[in-house]
Amino acid sequence: MTYHRSGGLNPRDIRSLDIGMLRTFDALMRERNVSRAAARLFLSQPAVSASLNRLREAFDDPLFTRNAHGVTPTPRAQALAAQVEKVLADIGALLEAGRAFDPVASDRIFRIAGSDFASRNILPGLGRTLAQCGSGIRLVWEPPGTWSLPERLHRGDLDLAVIARLRMPRDMETRVLYEDSYVYAVRAGHPLAGQGVTLDMFCAVPQVFLGYGSSILDDTIDEHLARAGRQRLAQMAVTSFGQVIHQLVHSDHAAVLGRRVAQAHADVLHIRPLPFELPTYQSLLCWDARSDSDAGVQWLKEEIVRIMGAG
Repeated sequence: MTYHRSGGLNPRDIRSLDIGMLRTFDALMRERNVSRAAARLFLSQPAVSASLNRLREAFDDPLFTRNAHGVTPTPRAQALAAQVEKVLADIGALLEAGRAFDPVASDRIFRIAGSDFASRNILPGLGRTLAQCGSGIRLVWEPPGTWSLPERLHRGDLDLAVIARLRMPRDMETRVLYEDSYVYAVRAGHPLAGQGVTLDMFCAVPQVFLGYGSSILDDTIDEHLARAGRQRLAQMAVTSFGQVIHQLVHSDHAAVLGRRVAQAHADVLHIRPLPFELPTYQSLLCWDARSDSDAGVQWLKEEIVRIMGAG
């Protein structure tokens, strides 16, 4: 088999490759794990393994070797990664050039990051839209993490994100979905539920909060209390609003929640104003500037805006 010095295939061997194989290669480079790559592609693990075997034969290289946690790309795979990413992007642009995005005919996989509360608001509406038009589009919703959101959007690991921010980010494109304020919440039968929330009560009752990493909200609260010579007991960090609500309902903990989040569970929560002023926050739809030319992402953005507006 003849190779160019760049490590790619000779043009006469191009028939040994297909888009599915290139997508498998790209997914393995991003995930470094066969099972996660399969989930990323909505394929079975045997299908990804079979595609990898074809890739190895086409490039006459192992490409990925097993390690304790998944796979490691070989030097040849590392050299090919940027070329494969560009080829896939060019093919996508070629297919979309000069025509509107048609969700009925598309089988794209879109990836969105956001909280479980955001998914509760958005995914049912998107599901109805896709079902009504018989679309083959697939959606992957990821919870927020400690990774860099702008970087993952820029790399194409995510298409969109729905986040809540006290300050408008400058490293992503954004669109405001709604503006909201923060409230104090405990379970409906909490021993202090009938009382007004004082600063003493706020600091004494242990709190549960979202532990996604550094939080401007938590920093703002703690700085406000520090100026008054006070400190709260932030006792539990969890990763979803569902966990926050469950902990509130089954304990005497408290939480600072967005008003919309709290009101969605008003049947089990006692919601009161905070004993101090906090700025309002905005729910934002975020994307990378490079996707402004992607008709599919533009369609998905408008669908989310429509769903949130209807809600």
